[in-house]
Amino acid sequence: MGEEYIARTFKSGNSVALRLPKALGVKEGVEMKVRENRGGFIVEPVPAKDDKIDLTGIFGSIPGITRPPCDENPRDWHAVSLRA
Repeated sequence: MGEEYIARTFKSGNSVALRLPKALGVKEGVEMKVRENRGGFIVEPVPAKDDKIDLTGIFGSIPGITRPPCDENPRDWHAVSLRA
């Protein structure tokens, strides 16, 4: 277990806030998860979200939409020339 720090709660709008000491290394704007555990609280950062959307699970679930044939007209990349 690491060092212990004492922090005091304060009123912030209609909420109660807790200022975390800089020594903990928490960056500004980090989303945190807070949960109660036996009369105490556990505060931990929320894992970073992947900005990509995974659509593999819904493919084929929409009637009338089918996968386009990928190999019907393959492109010959060696024949492509760049124009200046």
